[in-house]
Amino acid sequence: MADAGEPGTSASLRSRFDGAASRVSVLASSLPRDALLQLYARYKQASIGKCNTTKPGLFDFEGKQKWEAWNALGAMSKEQAMTEYLALVNKLDPQWSEQVNLEGNRKVTSGFGPVMSSLYKEEIIREEDKTVFDHCKDNEVNRLAAALKQDAFDINQRDEEGRTLLHWACDRGHLETVELLLKRGANVNSQDDEGQTALHYACGCDFPATVRLLLAFGADPSIPDSEGTLPSQLADTAQTAQALTQTG
Repeated sequence: MADAGEPGTSASLRSRFDGAASRVSVLASSLPRDALLQLYARYKQASIGKCNTTKPGLFDFEGKQKWEAWNALGAMSKEQAMTEYLALVNKLDPQWSEQVNLEGNRKVTSGFGPVMSSLYKEEIIREEDKTVFDHCKDNEVNRLAAALKQDAFDINQRDEEGRTLLHWACDRGHLETVELLLKRGANVNSQDDEGQTALHYACGCDFPATVRLLLAFGADPSIPDSEGTLPSQLADTAQTAQALTQTG
């Protein structure tokens, strides 16, 4: 968190903000999801500034929502974020007096303030328990390359949801791993159990460089998933949409 001496942020505003964040920890269970996301985004903006993390993968639905809420604030100043956070808390709980939680100046310790966890949670897996899918998710290129050298290795093997190694590499935006898999013969148009190709994943997670690489290896942007959705319909940014038009 920024200290009270940060330019443009008064000690009074910081104290009021900390008190509001403590109040949110009490209100959280009764607040609607939209309000929680608004508070989360402004807390992160006030504490850190402009969003500085990569967009979570396609399967981290909660993390993606939080990231999008924070990223949408752009270059909003920390002072403005604190002011809006306070206004939201007062609107959500009109009977609350800001002075109530100022006494003792309780420390806010986590992302929402005290309510929301980090943007992106990663399961901790012991090294000896890792599978080739884990190596792919973690961008462990050397270990993956070693596995690929085994005669019986199936580069197009699937997990329980029908996702291949290429799907996972594209979901995480691991360009080097994606390239390795493609050069070793991964099926660029393989579809998971929902009919989505690796191109759907790269577009949905907004990785334009990955999109361009997939297209260079023959990815077909006209393949719809089981709901009729094309990869282009999942692209959230102009950069990703533009990448779909490039074949080199």
